[in-house]
Amino acid sequence: MAQPTTPPIALTIAGSDSGGGAGVQADLKTFHAHGVHGLSVIAAVTSQNTRGVSAIHAVPLTHIRRQIEAVFDDFPIAAVKTGMLGNAATVRLVARELRKRKPAWLVVDPVMIATSGARLLDEDAIDAMINELIPLADVLTPNLPEAEALLGCPLRTSTRLASAGEALLALGAGSVLLKGGHARGDEVVDRYFDDRGSMEVRHVRLPREGHGTGCTLASAIAAELATGQTPRSAVRRASAYVHRALKQGYRPGGGSTYVLRH
Repeated sequence: MAQPTTPPIALTIAGSDSGGGAGVQADLKTFHAHGVHGLSVIAAVTSQNTRGVSAIHAVPLTHIRRQIEAVFDDFPIAAVKTGMLGNAATVRLVARELRKRKPAWLVVDPVMIATSGARLLDEDAIDAMINELIPLADVLTPNLPEAEALLGCPLRTSTRLASAGEALLALGAGSVLLKGGHARGDEVVDRYFDDRGSMEVRHVRLPREGHGTGCTLASAIAAELATGQTPRSAVRRASAYVHRALKQGYRPGGGSTYVLRH
């Protein structure tokens, strides 16, 4: 009897969401939905639900490093996605380990602020993100507030958004997906930039607030890359996946946010 084929393997390095809608939990659901075996390194533990984040505990650096060592020493990892890292020391550690391990694909989601408004990245960690982690990324996936924090300027016009893509690329990532969920309008317009130019991915704006959409989009891109897609194709397919999952989303708790149906 033939042995079952081993699926591609992807790793998420991010924070845990006790409510199950975002963070590592959303990443692993997304990997599974794409037929990818998911690994995880927990960088922080959050106490949160559909109403918000009430506490954050940073995992000690030694244990983060040992988690990274454990998974890279045993698994042929095809793609890595980073999410909530929490503080500058963790960002620097993760960047150092990834420079050493050199994964084929790295998707960096520069998580800074939760949908509820809770701050998920220390102010001093932004410099570490810019100088050490982002230059390693094959795909960088900031939303508009994150892009503003990275660039230090507001992005309120279409002209500014176009120039923002070039400015974000100049930070050293191979490509940038500037997510448009925080903008206004009947459509959500995600703008992708690489050395070939730019493209737009558009979807009708759904009349609901999603929880974990950014985490899911970045992990879906990583999963698509792990299965052999190019970055441009991975972005298009991942964006369509998030739109479908949000359209079919549900409200499992007492909050107003919808959790994606993976």
